[in-house]
Amino acid sequence: MTLEELKSGTFVVGMKETERAIEKQEAACVFIASDCDERISRPLMEACQSSGIPVEQGFTKKEIGRACGIKVKAASAALLTSR
Repeated sequence: MTLEELKSGTFVVGMKETERAIEKQEAACVFIASDCDERISRPLMEACQSSGIPVEQGFTKKEIGRACGIKVKAASAALLTSR
């Protein structure tokens, strides 16, 4: 998954929104920033593993925020499944 796919798709931004998307099984792929604190990223990684959702970690908080069209950094984002 690339940031271009995130930009062009339907997504949610931020830890809480990403957690909700995982819980509701609406996330197709989760982006977790490589410079995110482990205490934040670990629970998301575990939730993705148990739900079988792929995770991308090759991007910074700044890159994810920019891809989502927000002016602040984002620790995570989820690309949503199309229904």
